[in-house]
Amino acid sequence: MRDLPLRAYRPRQMARREPTQLAARLPYPLIDAHNHLGRWLTGTWSIADAGALVALMDELGIDTIVNLDGMWGAELDANLDRYDRAYPGRFATFAQWDRAPFARDGWAELGAQIADAFDRGASGLKVWKDLGLHLRDANGQLVMPDDTRLDPVWDAVAAAGRPVTIHVGDPAAFFEPLDERNERLEELLENPDWWFGDRERFPSFDRILDALESLIARRSDVTWIGAHALCAAEDLVWVERMLATYANAYADVAARIAELGRFPHATRDLIERYPDRFVFGTDAFPPDRAVYAVHRRFFETADESFPYDADPEEPPSQGRWTISGLSLSDDALAALYAGTARRLLFG
Repeated sequence: MRDLPLRAYRPRQMARREPTQLAARLPYPLIDAHNHLGRWLTGTWSIADAGALVALMDELGIDTIVNLDGMWGAELDANLDRYDRAYPGRFATFAQWDRAPFARDGWAELGAQIADAFDRGASGLKVWKDLGLHLRDANGQLVMPDDTRLDPVWDAVAAAGRPVTIHVGDPAAFFEPLDERNERLEELLENPDWWFGDRERFPSFDRILDALESLIARRSDVTWIGAHALCAAEDLVWVERMLATYANAYADVAARIAELGRFPHATRDLIERYPDRFVFGTDAFPPDRAVYAVHRRFFETADESFPYDADPEEPPSQGRWTISGLSLSDDALAALYAGTARRLLFG
């Protein structure tokens, strides 16, 4: 056993505690403000049967799911037809921008494209992490989040009064050396293109966060929902400073309960202090009962040391740790689950 590969090590936790029993339906309406229902990531629709998903939403008490895969033009219309127009009020589809204009410095073109997306019915704009990591201009230079040439896009967003869900960077460990000290080593070995630790190819994590702050500070006329705990789930000091400094900054919690659950007291305190600035999301597609159950356990109970993945029998997907619940107050839970997102999406 001394030579057992780490990938083959599958320990079972010996600490035992019965999970808190929760009602089958959510205690408050829920808006999942970060999900992927389109065909951008996989080439096929993430949801094979939209009607079956609506039935599951009705069963669990989920009001609305935000689809971040709207894209632009005809693809946006296809998403709107499949979800928003077929089931009014149950879905809110966000547009994305076309990457091609970056390589030809088509900044005005991008702005016009986003204005058109809102005219078609997009509920917001999703900016993905390739901004600051991969997208380059006509000269081959990396475009950072605070590049002022993107102002035509932000002007269109501000004119429409729609929010931007922005994801820059990635977990902090993805920018660290790929060695035995990296806490996400297993995940990165499985997904080598997620590693951004090569400083000759990618900016540092801090440089990307600085650019995000610069953007949020300069464009106070835009509502920014920072995906994945404002893109810095490991650093709640930074998140709190951003929330305290910029009234137009919000944080969704999608795909970060594994991080937030490692310091439940600090996370709870932060959400309780800023209950109207946090937005619920899962980033788990296709949505299912197990995913929502583990999120409910995290936010609603005081359970300790439980798996953050929906399937506790599999090795943890992000890191070899467990999480503990927040047991949020009723007011904070109601705001997190739907109140804040409803205000940002629907006024």
